[in-house]
Amino acid sequence: MSTYSYDQSALMASMTVYMILCLAISIFAIVCMWKIFAKANRPGWASIIPLYNMYTLFDIAWGNGFLFLLLCIPFVNFVVGIIVYVKLAAAFGKSGGFAVGLIFLPIIFLPILAFGNSIYQGPQ
Repeated sequence: MSTYSYDQSALMASMTVYMILCLAISIFAIVCMWKIFAKANRPGWASIIPLYNMYTLFDIAWGNGFLFLLLCIPFVNFVVGIIVYVKLAAAFGKSGGFAVGLIFLPIIFLPILAFGNSIYQGPQ
């Protein structure tokens, strides 16, 4: 018999708060990607379609959307994920420092890219 006791209602309350927080962050990320896609003259609704959103993001950053299939290769996907953020920053005329921000703090730098005054310049 365990000596630990817990209150199930407190556990359920904390799980509910966690789920609501995750849902809010997800919706915010979708809105940011919608705005980024719209700035790049792509349909904003593409941000909510699985796989097509990655195709569109790679099309914006690389100029070839089918390169998103590289994400299916183990270990390569990590490197490609970093490169796509670097190319996305360059496509909007941002520096390497901004790309580092996208890599390590996307929840802060994606909204800056989406709601800021950056202009899409095409894949670099």
